[in-house]
Amino acid sequence: MILQLKKLLLLVILPLLLLLLSLLIGSSQHIGLIELCQRIGLELGLYKGNDATVLMGSMDTILWQVRLPRILLTFMVGAALASSGGTLQAIFRNPIVDPFTLGISSGAAFGAALAMLFPLLSVNVSAFLFGVCAVALTYFVSNAGLKTSIIGMVLAGMVISGVFTAMLTLLQYISDPYKLQAIVQWTMGNLHTASWSKVQNAFLPIVIGLIILILLRWKLNLLALGDQEAIAVGVNPKLLKLVMIGVATMITASAVAAVGVISLFGLIVPHISRMIFGPNNNIVVWANISIGGTFLLLIDDFSRAVMPFEIPIGVFTMIIGAPLFIYLMRRNEINWNS
Repeated sequence: MILQLKKLLLLVILPLLLLLLSLLIGSSQHIGLIELCQRIGLELGLYKGNDATVLMGSMDTILWQVRLPRILLTFMVGAALASSGGTLQAIFRNPIVDPFTLGISSGAAFGAALAMLFPLLSVNVSAFLFGVCAVALTYFVSNAGLKTSIIGMVLAGMVISGVFTAMLTLLQYISDPYKLQAIVQWTMGNLHTASWSKVQNAFLPIVIGLIILILLRWKLNLLALGDQEAIAVGVNPKLLKLVMIGVATMITASAVAAVGVISLFGLIVPHISRMIFGPNNNIVVWANISIGGTFLLLIDDFSRAVMPFEIPIGVFTMIIGAPLFIYLMRRNEINWNS
């Protein structure tokens, strides 16, 4: 009973409360909880006539056109990165694998920046294609015969990530000052340009990808046990890995295309989920979605409340995430040789 209450609190109630309270946070204008409830009631049609006229004002634009799309986009991106990292860690049975380690984030970042500079493809499509290219190169380089070395895969991912980062730097070097500023801000994680159009562009690929992960979450437990165990129960591990990696790439690329590169997030949150709920992916997949979205939203709220000006979200995730990951590593004694 206590476990069920903990799951309900962490996975449902806490995210909903934070989504609501995040509407109150911002440097533009202060709003109280009672006033927020009144404005929500106005949107739901609970107020009419003179009461509705009194409640309407410039704050409605700030709430529904500035803060709400940012909150929704932040939650989706956090859920996507955490779910992608958790999926890759389960597939490769390695606690230090994440989208950045395999080069997905760097490849998607290069693809998105390339689309910004030379708009032959949309940002989302270009980010996805180069994210797939990066992870394919990582697998090809680390593949030795019939077995893929985990250490070799991590090293190959670092090399491929470095190559795409170098090419991204080259794009910055040849771009004009206006595009350079946009690309640099975007590569550090950029949420202050959130809009309903970005929410719409990221919604379908992220939500579809998360639904696929939810439907196949029990098979991640089989992959975590090893290929032979998966084959023994009638699961094709190669096909399943291909599907899962494709889904992880899709949601990561969509998140990167929407807000830029947010480092370490997809590495840390899956460890937090497993620390709270254990290794069972039937619940950890849900936990990654909920905790990932909640944690990134909490970091964004902190960044908006502390400073009167915008600081890239990637800076805060690195500052907060690195010490947290070191703490988790020391406390749980992560097996780096697994």
